[in-house]
Amino acid sequence: MATPYLPRPIRDRIVESLADTPVVCLLGPRQVGKTTLAQRIDPERTYLNLDEPTLREAALLDPLGFIESLPERVTLDEVQRAPELLLAIKSVVDRDRQPGRFLLTGSANLLLLPKAQDSLAGRMEVIYLYPLTEQEKRVSPSTLLATLMNGQLAPAMVSDSVPLSPTADVLCQGGYPEPNRRPPHRARQWYRQYLNAIVQRDVRDIAAIHDEDGMLRLMELLAYRTAGLLNVSNLSKELGMERATVDHYLSILERLFLVNLLPAWHRNQAKRLIKSPKLHLVDTGLAAALGRLSPDQWLTSAERFGALLESHVVEQLIAQASWLDPELRFSHYRDKDQVEVDLVIERGEELWGVEVKRAASVQAKDAAGLARLANQTGKGFRGGMLIYTGRHCLKLPVPGCFAVPIGMLWGEEPGKAISSEEALQALVDQAQELDMGY
Repeated sequence: MATPYLPRPIRDRIVESLADTPVVCLLGPRQVGKTTLAQRIDPERTYLNLDEPTLREAALLDPLGFIESLPERVTLDEVQRAPELLLAIKSVVDRDRQPGRFLLTGSANLLLLPKAQDSLAGRMEVIYLYPLTEQEKRVSPSTLLATLMNGQLAPAMVSDSVPLSPTADVLCQGGYPEPNRRPPHRARQWYRQYLNAIVQRDVRDIAAIHDEDGMLRLMELLAYRTAGLLNVSNLSKELGMERATVDHYLSILERLFLVNLLPAWHRNQAKRLIKSPKLHLVDTGLAAALGRLSPDQWLTSAERFGALLESHVVEQLIAQASWLDPELRFSHYRDKDQVEVDLVIERGEELWGVEVKRAASVQAKDAAGLARLANQTGKGFRGGMLIYTGRHCLKLPVPGCFAVPIGMLWGEEPGKAISSEEALQALVDQAQELDMGY
């Protein structure tokens, strides 16, 4: 039986943007569902895929003529394959600013291309689509980020007989739709082939790279360094590359949505803060495959799984923000006393902190980072959470802060942990009930 289509919460925001904006651009990694989502939003809209060689050649040969010949409403898929079209789209939009005229999708971040910034400023709204979150897989209406920011977290004790959430399985599975349909060993093969395909095809669209093997080696090394402070000098030495080359490759991987550089949080008066960004792979399934991690190593590779869990929490919350409040700002906190908070969330003057812990139990000292952040922030601090792999939601000794079981991030209620197999079956059942199609 084919896997049902999963509803994506970001859909409503795309529809809203198409109603008042001439150009809407849906950006995100390859194979996360951009094409499927774009086609389902408006089945009547003309769809053209610039991965198709003949179509791409026509677009590059005469960009303005190509755009002017298109129907009234059109979706251009993988538009980074022909960035010359952006100036032509600007010309057409300036003559007729009809909302919803163009829906673009791209697997490279067009905002990092000078042509896009210059040509479509004020005419285009950009929306990001991330790999499937666990909440989306479970078709759950419960979004932990909203619960935190609305001040709705509350203590919840459950029986110790309730099984722990299958954290290792979830981390290794990741959020790309295709490997989620495959057994684990086949999923690992898919991730490696996926990365090879991107380096051999998409990298050439946005940069002149001749050392594909070097790019792959860097990506594999980053899989072992996910959730760590970025140190380009160390990467350069370990790979035997020039620092400038590593910097260049990192910018390409970031533009292709494979890695995320989380900036350091700072206030002018906070002189003792570390300013280095943290590096996260955007998907833990890809990180686990490249790092040769499997669920049965949960106990023997505790430190590496701890880093993978941190990246998972950071990327899940950033994805949730994309459909809740895209104006939220994200960073990390670390000072020279080695006190840190894995994720800092800001909205105007308001601020929340998120810590991540691999263990299934918590102690008062685990809230030290949140306490330091609250002290640094003052009146703007609104609360926080320590996400861990246990069962209970517990109040921490910092105002507005709670220890939260990882299952709540995935849309589970405390005490309702289910296995990954049960989650997949529930996903299928719920999608069928919602009549989402196949």
